[in-house]
Amino acid sequence: MALLQAQLWVGFVVFLRVGATVSLLPGFGERTVPMRIKLVIALAFTLIVAPAVSSAPPPATAGVIATLALTETLSGALIGLGIRLFILALQTAGAIAAQSTSLSQILGGAAIEPLPAMGYVLTVGAIALAVMAGLHIKAAQLLIHSYTILPMGFFAGGSDVADWGAAQVARAFELAFVLAAPFVLMSVLYNLALGVINKAMPQLMVAFVGAPVITLGGLFLLFLAAPTMLAVWLSALDQFMANPFGPAP
Repeated sequence: MALLQAQLWVGFVVFLRVGATVSLLPGFGERTVPMRIKLVIALAFTLIVAPAVSSAPPPATAGVIATLALTETLSGALIGLGIRLFILALQTAGAIAAQSTSLSQILGGAAIEPLPAMGYVLTVGAIALAVMAGLHIKAAQLLIHSYTILPMGFFAGGSDVADWGAAQVARAFELAFVLAAPFVLMSVLYNLALGVINKAMPQLMVAFVGAPVITLGGLFLLFLAAPTMLAVWLSALDQFMANPFGPAP
């Protein structure tokens, strides 16, 4: 009986960190996923992670429970936010690409979060690709490894978290611009060509002539570049999952 109570106590403490991470995990923590399904997923991850946790939590007292509820939830949220930034990077890249190709208003409200069509397509494709590539296995390994970096009952210092968070946000924006770079380059070339044509033929309404060109060009470029964009994004995500608290590459 005492052994069972000890195992349940360990499982509860692990669930605090796992639940916070799962709520932000791409695919599993989306707003479209029902809460009951998220709870089942969190329990499944807990059953996987708990046996691998070597350190046992201290005896359950009111102070210990409050401390663990705070530290473990914050640790799980920190891990989940680091992963979630990759989805935000992809959404930002889609917004940049859509603005560059005059496609920002097409199907902008199709998702729960108002996204341009490009961002929505890239996000759905990236989540599907990440899950097919074993996101659940990598997440379980990351959660197990997190107890080495963030021990149970302890939390990193505020300055360390701030520096890490700033580095992750900077990496997310860098990744977003790298992914959207072909569309930005195409937009610059398009506007330069439009300016030259307008200078050569002032009577021609170049805006009306060029609008279909940039729209078609943006869709065609998305067709060509999407596989490479998703491959680069998945590689960056894998690097983070393998070493989440290391220096950004």
